[in-house]
Amino acid sequence: MTVVDTLTQRNEQFSRTGFRPGLWMLPTLRSVLLGCVDPRVDPAHVLGVDTGELAVIRNVGGRATPDAIAEIALLARLTRTLLAEHAPVADLIVMQHTDCGITRLQDPPEQLADYFHVDPAALPDKHVADPRAAVDADVAALRAVPEIATAFRVSGIVYDVETGRVDLVTAQPAPTP
Repeated sequence: MTVVDTLTQRNEQFSRTGFRPGLWMLPTLRSVLLGCVDPRVDPAHVLGVDTGELAVIRNVGGRATPDAIAEIALLARLTRTLLAEHAPVADLIVMQHTDCGITRLQDPPEQLADYFHVDPAALPDKHVADPRAAVDADVAALRAVPEIATAFRVSGIVYDVETGRVDLVTAQPAPTP
């Protein structure tokens, strides 16, 4: 049996017992989470999120790369399209974690420099080896984008893979549109 066979069998169970028809495309918690692809840090499990509650974007390191920033800005526009200019401010949560595999990609530095679209000399500004500093840097980068700053309260958390706990690194009150 292949992995795809296993997963399609699991989907049969989900379609019978866990599927909730009629969910709207906007998350009920009015929140987007940017997190890492590491299977140990699945936001649904780590944060107890149910289907339809949270929009999740995952990439290597859970980082606010130029591509992730563009995607989040696009989501802000989609929300405004669906809800007009009276769209409520939503939460954008950056979730990174300890013992992230991205730390093993720093040599040669050109690998990650390309990922972040920066010169290799600027890579230390990304704080790849320090998840708390990385969250601070990414939250600041997201808050600096006007379209994101007016649509989202941007906060950051770090998940500890040794304890299973998350710690709030930075929070923000609601922006004024």
